[in-house]
Amino acid sequence: MSTAVDDDLWSAVGDPTRRRMLDLLLADGRGTATTLSRHLPVTRQAIAKHLAVLDRAGLVRSTPAGRERLYEVDEAQLARAVAQLADVGAAWDARLRRIKRIAEAIQRSQAD
Repeated sequence: MSTAVDDDLWSAVGDPTRRRMLDLLLADGRGTATTLSRHLPVTRQAIAKHLAVLDRAGLVRSTPAGRERLYEVDEAQLARAVAQLADVGAAWDARLRRIKRIAEAIQRSQAD
């Protein structure tokens, strides 16, 4: 993943089901589409599609496990993703502070 936040990362973490899947994988260490589907209100096929999105973003890695694949979170990649998202959040915080200062200045000038 590049230093800029990419669309795959935003897509992966933007969905609540995928965030829940990451939580489950982190708590259990690893899991299959079948084991994850026991904890989520979506089908096993939907879980597999969500896992493919997480895999494209590099947030999970998989190994063959019989007829299924065993998934686990790539913690180094997750840490990089968290840092990237924090950078984006900090940039937006700075923008919002500037907008607030501008709005306050306009309000003060109108009050005079």
